[in-house]
Amino acid sequence: MVVSGLYVITPDEADTAELLRKVRLALSGGARVVQYRNKTAAETLRLKQAQTLRGLTREFSVPLIVNDDAALAQRVEADGVHLGGEDGSVAAARALLGSTKIIGVSCYNRLALAHEAARQGADYAACGSFFCSTVKPDAVVAMPDLLRQARRELALPLVAIGGITVQNGAQLLEAGASALAVISAVFAAPDIEGAAREFSNLFEPNLIEQGKPA
Repeated sequence: MVVSGLYVITPDEADTAELLRKVRLALSGGARVVQYRNKTAAETLRLKQAQTLRGLTREFSVPLIVNDDAALAQRVEADGVHLGGEDGSVAAARALLGSTKIIGVSCYNRLALAHEAARQGADYAACGSFFCSTVKPDAVVAMPDLLRQARRELALPLVAIGGITVQNGAQLLEAGASALAVISAVFAAPDIEGAAREFSNLFEPNLIEQGKPA
């Protein structure tokens, strides 16, 4: 399963029904990957929300990725896990989840980390923050040239993240991104489905090239 297209990351939302409503709208607008991320919820709520999203993403035949927590991903039968810098190794996640699950790794602005992710058998590398992010205002800054170099050197799908909008996302696709990871530009929009559709439309000219080295 190749990660590409609009990759939505859920906002912190305590109301599970409201979270489901928002994600359904994003999926209706063409989101191709959903990452469940909630840094503030208790374990019981995270389990409930992840289970609910698992059913919704199956309805749309879209993969569900769980942020940070391989054990939760296994428990809800998610399609994979996304690992940050402090979230353990690819090998440990692979041993827990199995060979068919998606494992993504945050590489920030360091190409060496993307190479290491590929060496360890990750399924995609996430790079950023490319623009100022309201979710992570203190995130390290990455430049589009990082994507260009990574695309030349790696066959791994590249997920761009950090302050991405419809207006600035096209340049990241041109630089080599396979997917655009978005939170606020979709879920804080007055029209979530419309915002997701605008992002999805960015990928139309790039479908053939996504995930391929230059």
